[in-house]
Amino acid sequence: MIITPKPNTKQLQSFTKTVWDYYHTHGRHDLTWRHDTSPYSIVVSEIMLQQTQVTRVMTKYASFMKKFPNWKKLAQASVSEVLSEWKGLGYNRRGLALHNIAKIVTETCKGTLPQDLEQLEALPHIGPNTARSISAFAFNIPVTFIETNVRTVFIHHFFKDKTAVHDKQLMPLIEKTVDQTRPREWYWALMDYGSHLKQTLGNLSRQSTHYKKQSAFKGSNREFRSKILTLIHEKSRTEHELEKIFHESFDKEALMKNLHDMKREGFIKNERNMWKIV
Repeated sequence: MIITPKPNTKQLQSFTKTVWDYYHTHGRHDLTWRHDTSPYSIVVSEIMLQQTQVTRVMTKYASFMKKFPNWKKLAQASVSEVLSEWKGLGYNRRGLALHNIAKIVTETCKGTLPQDLEQLEALPHIGPNTARSISAFAFNIPVTFIETNVRTVFIHHFFKDKTAVHDKQLMPLIEKTVDQTRPREWYWALMDYGSHLKQTLGNLSRQSTHYKKQSAFKGSNREFRSKILTLIHEKSRTEHELEKIFHESFDKEALMKNLHDMKREGFIKNERNMWKIV
């Protein structure tokens, strides 16, 4: 049974005051994508920030935006150019997805990112929460969404000492408290306050049923994929060359599966027995 607390007006006002007070005093007001809230800037930052710390994103975001300042420039870039700029952020699928989003926006949306949530969700690598975060940050629309820092704030204030907290229990509270005139800034405030709570109290998202511990990168198939892609990005290679490089660490079956997976995903292609970046 899902039970959501029902705080009274005074309690909700106290909660929102706490969040706003922290933001006004300690908020991360220097983040570049908070000064440029164009849809392009927001989509780039939101995709980059998925499963990646803000400190890592800050430098890469600036470099990426300088190289690809708008949808058209990104759409016209090669996969190799995009991967070069993405290097260091991990999860290369996100960089490829962003590249494909740029193509869709320029080719089918006349260069304008749609505001409709269904259309946003239909874009590569954009699920319901990312679509709503883009809606809030790019268009200042008071939608309701959850991400890890938002989840942390609401668990801390309304579900102390509770375990197995479901997002369905949080959503009514998030909906009640979202600022109807300043949703963009309100979510910035929640995220900054949530980041602060994580640093001082630990990861409260562990109290959520949706919490998943991130698997180790070292020795994983993600690391193997990354190494394969890096090698092919450096120069085109034959299957035999790749087998020689990996023969002691990964078997041929795993190599071939990853090569064909990355081909299907649009990263690489095989021409005249040479594997190369698309």
